[in-house]
Amino acid sequence: MASPLTHDPRPSFQPKIVSLYESLFKDEDDEQEKSEGFWTEFFLLKCHPPGLTAILDPISPDDLLHMQPQTRQLFSHAVNCVKSGGSPSDEIALDTLNLFLRAVLAKRYTNLSSDIISILTGLNNVDWVFTDFVTSLDTHIKNGRTVEVRRKAIQVALCIACGAFQTGLLSYFTHRDLFPALMKYTNDPETAGLAYEPFLLLATLANYNKFEFQNPYQMRLDDFVNEPTIKRIVQEIGFSSVRCRADYIAIQDDLPEGWSLNNVLSYVGLAMLSGAGPKSRPTSPAPTPTPDPKLSFNDLPGPNAAILLATYDFVNSNKLFCHNFVNYQDSDSKVESPICSYISLTSYLLHHAHRSSRSSLYARLNLLVLRILLEDQSLCKRLTSDETKSFVRLCRQKPPHLPVVRSKRPLLTAIIDAVVDGINHNLRKRLDVELYSASIGILSRSISFLIRSRTRLAYHWTDLWRSILSLIRFLTSYSSDLKDLSDLPPFLDDLVNLIALALSAGDAFLPSAAEYDDLFYKLVEAGDTLVKFRDSYDLTSRPKNSISTLIAVSEHYYALISENQSRTKSKNLSPQQVGEVIKSGYETLSITSKDGLDAWERYREADERVFLKRAARTAVGDVRIVMGE
Repeated sequence: MASPLTHDPRPSFQPKIVSLYESLFKDEDDEQEKSEGFWTEFFLLKCHPPGLTAILDPISPDDLLHMQPQTRQLFSHAVNCVKSGGSPSDEIALDTLNLFLRAVLAKRYTNLSSDIISILTGLNNVDWVFTDFVTSLDTHIKNGRTVEVRRKAIQVALCIACGAFQTGLLSYFTHRDLFPALMKYTNDPETAGLAYEPFLLLATLANYNKFEFQNPYQMRLDDFVNEPTIKRIVQEIGFSSVRCRADYIAIQDDLPEGWSLNNVLSYVGLAMLSGAGPKSRPTSPAPTPTPDPKLSFNDLPGPNAAILLATYDFVNSNKLFCHNFVNYQDSDSKVESPICSYISLTSYLLHHAHRSSRSSLYARLNLLVLRILLEDQSLCKRLTSDETKSFVRLCRQKPPHLPVVRSKRPLLTAIIDAVVDGINHNLRKRLDVELYSASIGILSRSISFLIRSRTRLAYHWTDLWRSILSLIRFLTSYSSDLKDLSDLPPFLDDLVNLIALALSAGDAFLPSAAEYDDLFYKLVEAGDTLVKFRDSYDLTSRPKNSISTLIAVSEHYYALISENQSRTKSKNLSPQQVGEVIKSGYETLSITSKDGLDAWERYREADERVFLKRAARTAVGDVRIVMGE
């Protein structure tokens, strides 16, 4: 920019630290150790992110490998400054490490693990340097002189944990247990509202090679019983779910017509916009549904969704956490409970699951969490209890829409709605069989609990049956495209058995006889489709399904309807007349259902090993994006 007086170009101001960066990296062949005076000055001058990034980003991985003397000096001296704990050099060193590691670990190397070790320490020094590094981070997280220093130590740990996730460097974090330090940080009154980053770090470390060896962080999750800390983490899950959901709402606000934002803040989940949000979280900006022209549904969920992996890990490992997750409610009744926010976000993920592999992955991960909760009978009881009734905002961004419920209701009905909506909106010739299997599993466990507990929930059951039978029609219509998909046969068995279960025990959970009659009515309507469905997939050759039961019931009523038509000499019966035939047909109906239709296999993490490894890689990639923002 020219001077307004002389019109000569103004000299650009360059901070002294930038000249030190340039001095350090200017000569690739310069292997001479920089003086102690250089490093003393280096870590007394405030870090300059644009300057360091501008130097490191253009350097190729191969060129960076040739600059090992410089990179090793920088890393070792920064670790020493962090270790010494002197102000302000320790904080400046943490800032420098964050930028340096982010730039170094973002590059693609031929031999990832050995190349990173060569750049940072060299093989001969890696043990003692990285042991000091992790020990220093642990000390600062636990007892750093300020909250900001403690937080920066967590950010550096996150940076190395995500960037080196597929290398052996994370073994130094398993040798030095950071769990107590992370929990102390989370539970500290001074860090209220700052649980997101330590929670992500814990999930990253807990997923490191957890199927290959006994990960100590997984064991810590199992045994953790500090309820105040658990409540803070649960609260953070709720806040993060609201933020992730706000991205969807920013593109299309789908608030049901006729709802008032001021009157139903808990339903909308944006109580923070009214200033009624939790006072303990001043650092979290309120999610504002401002349209972003660059954002599309295909880009969602945003990288903040990485917290959903951490949520899964805690839910799968810790019963006390599950209890708090379902039951926690803020003292301000206008603040949406974490479980409501989570179910709501799950609805948006399921609604848009077909748009990207990431959306499908996170939707399925949330379904695993819901499955684990539903396999605990005490938690199921809470999900159907009047005490936990609430509003849950469900996605309505694309028809067909499920009915809007304008009053508080049991949380289980919202879960069923979210799953049904997902079934309706992801029908594709390349069907996501794993997602649909997980969805049917949620419905089976929900109905099984209702039957065993003889709980009659007020719910629009007719929409559930309509969606399931529409799914069967879709599978029948596109059988030539679908029948060779992997894992399809067990999914078809579960789908058929779900309907058979509802038929055989509908009187135990449906709230009225009319609801039960409606199920039979829809089955009679789908009679021809059921026969084609059976033949298209050769279901009679698979003894585990109950397709013969469904067809037998349909044929029973079809015969009665035909007999009624002959007797009344009427070609078509009205829906009311068909309903009367269904009622009268109960006396001669015999449902020979298979035993154990209400039984299900308890969740075993090893069965989802391949998926969870993929979920961990995706979440770690998202954390890297979060840390780079």
